[in-house]
Amino acid sequence: MTLRVFPMRLKEANACVLRWHRHHKPVPGQAFAVGVRDDDGLHGVAIAGRPVSRMLDDGMTLEITRVATDGTRNACSKLYGAVRKAARAMGYDVILTYTLPEEGGASLRAAGFRCEGEAGGPSKAWHSRPGRSAAPIGEDLMGGKWRWVA
Repeated sequence: MTLRVFPMRLKEANACVLRWHRHHKPVPGQAFAVGVRDDDGLHGVAIAGRPVSRMLDDGMTLEITRVATDGTRNACSKLYGAVRKAARAMGYDVILTYTLPEEGGASLRAAGFRCEGEAGGPSKAWHSRPGRSAAPIGEDLMGGKWRWVA
């Protein structure tokens, strides 16, 4: 069956992140979210927003903050491609996202992203502030992420 892209509200997209994502929690905000579905139902979501790193938040850069699927073939590639196309249409110059080293990146390459290499990692000062913790559930990721750019 053919996967179709459609717009989603943050609340519904975050519910899917909570259900399907292996190591991240839902996000507090977004620029937009999309989902993919076929006749059998919803199979994945992508949430895009301002870059988490304030150094990259220049108004012309969009970060894909979450992608979560139920494992349906090509769902991730379809989501990354849809976000890339929408972001370009909205005038964004740079679209970026991050993966863990153990995540291969085939879906990102298929959607036209290229790996820039290892990212700097979150600031230790940011995580020491009250109410903040590392995004991955149960893991300390002070570095070790890969940045992908389109």
